Amino acid sequence: MTQYNYTNWDKFKAWSVHSFTASGIVAGFAAIVYTSESNFFMAFAMLFLTVIIDGIDGTFARMFEVTKVLPNVSGKTMDYVIDFATYAIIPAYIIYEANLLPQQLNFISAAIILLVSTLYYGKEGMVSNDMYFVGFPVMWNLVAFYLYYVTDFSVEANFVVVLVFAVLHFVPIKYLYPSRTKKFQKLNILATCLLILSNFVLLLLIEWELELAFYLWLARLSSVGALLYFGLMSVYHTYLDPDTKNI
Repeated sequence: MTQYNYTNWDKFKAWSVHSFTASGIVAGFAAIVYTSESNFFMAFAMLFLTVIIDGIDGTFARMFEVTKVLPNVSGKTMDYVIDFATYAIIPAYIIYEANLLPQQLNFISAAIILLVSTLYYGKEGMVSNDMYFVGFPVMWNLVAFYLYYVTDFSVEANFVVVLVFAVLHFVPIKYLYPSRTKKFQKLNILATCLLILSNFVLLLLIEWELELAFYLWLARLSSVGALLYFGLMSVYHTYLDPDTKNI
């Protein structure tokens, strides 16, 4: 079996991809700093940036054959570290600092988010063989965003929302893994892009207090519509789809 000798240029490109992946943790740290300053607009903007980095770095990794060029460097391990920070720890901190919950339950809620997220990450079969998340994936950034910008629940109701999603980590429902679930993949990616774009537009319209009622309504409709798509597809794949149910 012949072994290809990669050039220094190949290695530079591979290291550049890994550095791009690692930049997600820098954006995450910026989100922590902004949260500590009660600048939740910039904190969420940084979390949006981490989602974009996480969504496209794999494409670059495959393009430049990173695993072959640098076999002793694990991009997957880096992803796990960064994802846990940006999808669990930082959103928990935002929820804690943003006064979204009853004061006496604030720390307890953050602890619940961190504990269940850690347990979920340690669970065998977190991702099924056919590339679905089993149980609600660790996406507390999305929960935090909706509690802060979209819904208008009481602090008590927000606590109930946190409890519901904490429990859903361990309910064996199959959730889409947009970049890897093969069935309806193009539609899944489209819905993901729509969700990210509509939420980013909501972020700008609300924070900048722009008097664009129609666009605000359209962004909310698109955001909720994309969420409904993910929810309905989860029910379909778990209970109705003959290709995926009971797997």
